[in-house]
Amino acid sequence: MLWFDLLRTPMAAPETPSLRRMRYLFQAFCFLSAASVGTLSTIQDVFGRRGTIAILILLAATSVHGIVYLVRKNAADSRWLDQAQSTELSS
Repeated sequence: MLWFDLLRTPMAAPETPSLRRMRYLFQAFCFLSAASVGTLSTIQDVFGRRGTIAILILLAATSVHGIVYLVRKNAADSRWLDQAQSTELSS
C-alpha cells in the first residue's frame, strides 16, 4: 500500500515531534472532513442545522490547520536544506 506508506512518511527535513503531531492531526482532519461530507444528508437528518454548522467548522479548522502546518513544514524544510547546503559548501 504505497499511499499508506506515503501518509506515514515525512517529506524532506527530519520531522520534529511537534510537526509529526501536526501531520497526524491534519490527516485526521482530512479524513473526518471527507467522511462528514460523504454522510452529509445523514448528519443533517440526525442533527439538523447544527450538523451542517459542525461540518462547516470542521472544514474551516482543516483549512486553517493545513495552512499553519504547511507553513511550519516548509520553514523546517528550508532551514534543513539551507543547513545541508552550507555544510556541503564548507566541505
